[in-house]
Amino acid sequence: MNKSNEIYRQFYENALSRPHFKRTEFAIRLNESSHLVAIDCGCGTGSDAEYLQSKGYHVYAFDINADAIAICKKRFALTPLVDVIQASFESFNYPNTGIVIANSSLFFAQPNQFQRIWQNIVLSLDIGGVFAGDFMEIKDSWASNYDGYTSPLTKSQVELLFLDFEVIRFIERDEQGKTSLGKVKYWHTFSVVAVKRK
Repeated sequence: MNKSNEIYRQFYENALSRPHFKRTEFAIRLNESSHLVAIDCGCGTGSDAEYLQSKGYHVYAFDINADAIAICKKRFALTPLVDVIQASFESFNYPNTGIVIANSSLFFAQPNQFQRIWQNIVLSLDIGGVFAGDFMEIKDSWASNYDGYTSPLTKSQVELLFLDFEVIRFIERDEQGKTSLGKVKYWHTFSVVAVKRK
């Protein structure tokens, strides 16, 4: 097992006990579309997918990591409302949806494909649908010191992504802090919850 795979394995073991994000509840409350469909981008161990399906959503949960997919396939084996798909942001076929969740996952989209990925996400969302997710700023330590590609953006670049949205929350994190595995890094991220208006 290479170093990267071992790090992901540890991450998923830790993540199994983590509850869903509170902003997933917020996204459900904000969803004004008629679609009870959600996409969980980079679903990890499936905590948000679990919560969404418990509220009646048909969830398309995808992740590129085989360990995450194996965990989710087992977790949702008897749950018809959750489709678990091994895919990257680039290869996933985005269905029409009312909610898109991207918790700390768009950080790791291929940078030369990011605009096409974002366009696919926006096109998949119905009017009144909700995006809830995170973006990495260019000064985040992983932007230049990560074992793999990342898609860092400036604040103005993130703001430009939401011209057709009503931004409900825009939270900037700019501090030293720990990762889920207890390592200290410099975090500079933007967390956004927004409703598609046109």
